[in-house]
Amino acid sequence: MKNKTTYLIDDDKLSIKLMSMLISKNNFCEEIVSFHNPQTALDELKTNASDSSKLPDVILLDLNMPVLDGWQFLDEFQLITFAKKIIVFIVSSSIDPSDLEKTKNYPIIKNYIIKPLTSEKIKRTSLLIENEI
Repeated sequence: MKNKTTYLIDDDKLSIKLMSMLISKNNFCEEIVSFHNPQTALDELKTNASDSSKLPDVILLDLNMPVLDGWQFLDEFQLITFAKKIIVFIVSSSIDPSDLEKTKNYPIIKNYIIKPLTSEKIKRTSLLIENEI
């Protein structure tokens, strides 16, 4: 089954623009919803938690963001009960081994993708999603 809606959560507007173009070009999903502020994304997820038609299938999450970082987002995200499964991928420029290790504390993370996002990385991610949705 195809990934219908993807949330992009990244404070860098250029990263969002480039990832959106690449995702569209590779037919990764039908709809992209972008958030420059992870708190706004959390609020949206909480509001729609019980309505599966308003929830994303996939979240591509940056780690290094001001105010609320990716780890804090994940801590809050795990406390919400959703009407459907949402697959989370970290998309980060961090190659810090401690970040990679820390993902093991979050079973909801499907994979860790190091920026920049490429067509090849999107194709591999699509294959992982096909096995989940």
